[in-house]
Amino acid sequence: MPGLRDRLTVAGYRLGWSVVCRLPEAWMARCFRLGADLAWRRRGSRVLMLEANLRRVIGAAAPEARLRELSRLGMRSYARYWLEAFRLPVMRAERLTGGSAPTGHFQDALDHLAAGRGVIFAVPHMGNYDQAGAWMAAQGAGTVTAVAERLEPDGLFDRFVAFRERLGMEVLPASGGSGNPFGILARRLRTGNIAVLVCDRDVTGGGIEVEFFGEKCRMMGGAAALAVHTGAALMPVILWFEGDHWGVHVAEEIRVPDQGSRRERTVAMMQEVAAAFETGIRAHPQDWHMLQPVFSSDVDAAEPR
Repeated sequence: MPGLRDRLTVAGYRLGWSVVCRLPEAWMARCFRLGADLAWRRRGSRVLMLEANLRRVIGAAAPEARLRELSRLGMRSYARYWLEAFRLPVMRAERLTGGSAPTGHFQDALDHLAAGRGVIFAVPHMGNYDQAGAWMAAQGAGTVTAVAERLEPDGLFDRFVAFRERLGMEVLPASGGSGNPFGILARRLRTGNIAVLVCDRDVTGGGIEVEFFGEKCRMMGGAAALAVHTGAALMPVILWFEGDHWGVHVAEEIRVPDQGSRRERTVAMMQEVAAAFETGIRAHPQDWHMLQPVFSSDVDAAEPR
């Protein structure tokens, strides 16, 4: 049975969710931006981690003022993600479905789905991936299945799952669920459906090591492993905020190499995913919401704490 603290946490989120949905969006946007600016000025550990990650993106020679401005915009972007996450259930359908105009190889993805071939969209923590999943579900091209990192307490995680399911997505917990997420995703992909997997940070300790912005980094390898296992098309996707709407760029399919073991092919494909993420993050660094250690040197330094 959940303790008092857990029940209060869930109740607080439920109250906040209700308030954010009921008040005018413009009011709430100002409140969330103010909160982001206050957090940025306090320079807590998460802001400092964001700046450490962004430093890799813009390079050691970039002026400190440039880094500080990027981190300020990054905190505002992160706050906008949460505002939209709370408000998606009451967002007008025409804004939700009309607010994205994908560029790149999106038509290729639709062609794969029309031919009965599954598609794996590999995404970083950028922009609003909940909106992107809901937008894809609204296209009617196939079932959209995502894997979510489990939040604590369970009541809060269950609420986020229910929210995403109302948007038309199927959500699998990364751990503690009733089935094996990899097996379920493989079945969905073999029947010509869609998997959306956030994979720019290893949350299991067993990720794939790649080169990322000139450093070692571990990423979740499930997207590439599923492509090798099922033959589904692996396509990195970059998401960002564009005015009041959302930008989406679908990169070219990363094909399974002809040579090598399954592990070697998975590693090679994840390196290509990392390269696609690099390009997208360099173009929209303020929308990369990476407030946790992601580079191996930072992860190793944080472990004793």
